[in-house]
Amino acid sequence: MNLKIELSQNRKPKPTDESQLGFGKIFTDHMFMMDYTIEKGWHDARIIPYGLISMDPAATCLHYGQEIFEGLKAYYAEDGSIRLFRPEENFKRLNDSCERICIPKIDEAFALEALIKLIEIDADWVPHQDGTSLYIRPFIIGTETSLGAHSSTRYQFIIILSPSGAYYATGLNPVKIYVETDFVRAVRGGTGAAKTGGNYAASLKAQDMAGEQGYSQVLWLDGVNRRYIEEVGAMNVFFVIGDEIVTPELSGSILPGITRKSAIEILKSWGYQVSERRLDIQELVDAYHAKTLKEAFGTGTAAVISPIGELKYHDLLMNINNNQIGEISQRLYDTLTGIQWGKIPDDFGWSYRVK
Repeated sequence: MNLKIELSQNRKPKPTDESQLGFGKIFTDHMFMMDYTIEKGWHDARIIPYGLISMDPAATCLHYGQEIFEGLKAYYAEDGSIRLFRPEENFKRLNDSCERICIPKIDEAFALEALIKLIEIDADWVPHQDGTSLYIRPFIIGTETSLGAHSSTRYQFIIILSPSGAYYATGLNPVKIYVETDFVRAVRGGTGAAKTGGNYAASLKAQDMAGEQGYSQVLWLDGVNRRYIEEVGAMNVFFVIGDEIVTPELSGSILPGITRKSAIEILKSWGYQVSERRLDIQELVDAYHAKTLKEAFGTGTAAVISPIGELKYHDLLMNINNNQIGEISQRLYDTLTGIQWGKIPDDFGWSYRVK
């Protein structure tokens, strides 16, 4: 497929203070777009100036939530190159989400080619300050003009770029987590394993309520038994119990995180016993009382590693590792970010050089 390019004639001023970038508030000069119709399939791939998109008020994505997205980053490495971290995994997962949400699949190799070209064009938007990155948001929306409750016949695939600040502006500090026992994020057979907006909309009420009590995130339990641990906020979660590192198994209601996958592979390469299995919240409580719950942390694109210092389950406050980041959490964070920013050798072959 040909990729048409239209360069912006009105370049925006770039941020001068990278410590104030924040997240998802500033966008680069260009974006990628591609259309789908039943007659033509995916077509008209183009890089154009960043701007508003025109959409009919009856577009299916606005009424039935037929949309999916991804999140990954480009990093300015110490050697002056720009790098991606396992981007092929993101486009593979995007297609997995397409399958679940009844969206036509994309050509993963072409999507990566288009992304690389987009980054090359807007390369001077990649921030240089330590901990910063260029956040990448690919997404697909149903655009058919119809109020009928069915899958769309028209779609748009779009990629936008946003320079983002360091996630941990004040250092890698453990967070306080509230164990949610009333609301659920997703159930097996639902859309929990797809990266679609409905999962996040369903999480907002519990997130707001936890925030009112002083907690940063919610630890989700399964939607059937309300016993088995699933995710923490929008991240996958790990617990160090004795000599075992446990993360919930991918049973269909949990997003298969790329950072999760990478963390498992790294931990196993270090010789740790890593188990992907069902984890009952009561097992966690018992481990806490037995003083065998050593560490807990979330994994995800934005934070990479987010150590957990406190869990609240009903009236029980579980203080983990004296509210300090654990040895494993710190080592994982240093290793993953070291690979991403080119600070250490990439023995796994995950770092993808853009330019």
